Amino acid sequence: MLRVKQLLGDNRLTARVARSTSWIVLGYGASQAMRLASNLILTRLLFPEAFGLMALISLVTIGLSLFSDVGIAPSIAQSKRGDDPEFLNTAWTIQVIRGFCLWLAASMLALPAAWFYDVPELAFYLPIAALSLLITGFNPTRIETAHRHLLMGRLTVLDLCSQLIGIVAMIVLAFFLQSVMALVVGGVISAAMMLSLTHFGMPGATNRFRWEKQAATELITFGKWIFLSTVLWFFASQGDKAVLGKFLTLENLGIYNIGYFLASFPLLLGLAVTSRIMIPIYREQSEETRKLTKMRYGLTGAVLGLLLGMAMAGPWLVQILYDARYVSAGAIVSMISIALIPQVIGMTYDQAALAAGDSRRFFIYSAVRSTLQVSLLLVGAILGGLVGALLGMGLAIALSHPVLIWLARAHGVWDARHDLSFALLGIAVGSVALWLHWDEVIAMIAATA
Repeated sequence: MLRVKQLLGDNRLTARVARSTSWIVLGYGASQAMRLASNLILTRLLFPEAFGLMALISLVTIGLSLFSDVGIAPSIAQSKRGDDPEFLNTAWTIQVIRGFCLWLAASMLALPAAWFYDVPELAFYLPIAALSLLITGFNPTRIETAHRHLLMGRLTVLDLCSQLIGIVAMIVLAFFLQSVMALVVGGVISAAMMLSLTHFGMPGATNRFRWEKQAATELITFGKWIFLSTVLWFFASQGDKAVLGKFLTLENLGIYNIGYFLASFPLLLGLAVTSRIMIPIYREQSEETRKLTKMRYGLTGAVLGLLLGMAMAGPWLVQILYDARYVSAGAIVSMISIALIPQVIGMTYDQAALAAGDSRRFFIYSAVRSTLQVSLLLVGAILGGLVGALLGMGLAIALSHPVLIWLARAHGVWDARHDLSFALLGIAVGSVALWLHWDEVIAMIAATA
C-alpha cells in the first residue's frame, strides 16, 4: 500500500498516468452504471420505438459533430503552445463558431433526414436535440488543459454530476410525457449543466473571443487531417446505425441500440483511457515512459477480458435486466462483442501518430477502416440482414488491422507478440461464446428478419 501511495502521490509521468487512468476508469464506470440504471428505468417507461428514434437523432447530431471536428482537443494536447492563453482563446473561438454552425446544419437537415428514414418526427426533434451541440461549443478549454496535464479528478466529478442531472431530468420527463421528448430534452440539460459546472468549477482563466493568426494557422494545419479522419470515423463508429436505420424497423433498431450499448461498454472504456493518456505519454517519451510497455498488456488484457465476458454473459444479462420485448438484444451483445475484438487489440497504437503530429497517417488508417466498414456492413445487411451486417462489421475491423500495424511501426510502437497473444485468446473464447449462445442467435435472426 505504501508503494501504491508513493506512486499515486508524486508528479512523475508514471504517477500522473496512474492517477488519470484511475479517474478515467472510475468516471467511465460510474457513467455507464448511471446510464444502465437509467436505461432500465426508461425501457419500462417508454417503448422500443423511442430508442430507435433516439438512435436516428443521435446519428445525425454525432455525425455533424464528427464531420466538423477540426481537432481542437488533440491540438491542445500535443502543441508546444498548449498552455498559451492566446492559443487557447483562439481554439475556443473556433469551437464556439463551430457550435453555431452545427446547430444550423442540424436544423437544415431535419426535413431531409425525416424524409430519408421515413420518420416524420425527426423534423421536429432534431433542431431541439442539436441545441446540445450549440451549448457544448462554449465549453471552456480548461477541460482540454486538464486532459493535457493528466489532471482528471475534478473534471471527472463535474462530468458525472452533469450526467446525473441530465439522467434524472430524462426519467422525470419520461414519467410525465411518455415520449421521446424526454430523451431529447434530457440530453440538452446535461450539456447545459456540463458547461455551467466546468465554467464555475474548473480552475484557470476564463476564455475570451480571440483570433491570433499564428495560433489559428497551427490549429487548422494540424486539424485538417483530423477533420478528414473524424469524417471517416463517423462512418466507422456510426455507420452501423446509418445503414441499419434504413433496413430495420424503429423497434428493431431500438433493440439493436440496447445490445450495442451493453457490448460496446468495454471498448469505449478502453478508448476513453487511451485517448486521454496515450498522447501525453508518447509526447513525453523518456526512459520512464518506455517502462510503460507493460501498461499496453494490462490495458488490453483488462478491456478484452471485459469484452469476452460480455460475449459469454450477454444473453443471460439481457434476460435478467430487461423485459421480454428486448430479449433479442442478448444475441446482439454476443455478436458485437466478438466483432470488436480486433479493435481492442489495436486500440493503443493510433495515438502515437497524433502525439507526433502525424495526423496524415492517422487519416489514412481512418480512411481504410471506414471504407471497409461501411462497404462490408452494407453488403452484409443486403445479403444477410442484421446478422450479415454484424459479420461485415467484424470482418472490416480485422482487415483494417494491418494498416494500423503499418502506422504503429512507423512510430516504433508495434508489439507483434502482444497482438498475436490476444488474438488467439479472443478467437478461442469468442468461438466458445458463439457456440454457447447459438440458439439465441437463431432466435434473433428470426425476430429481426
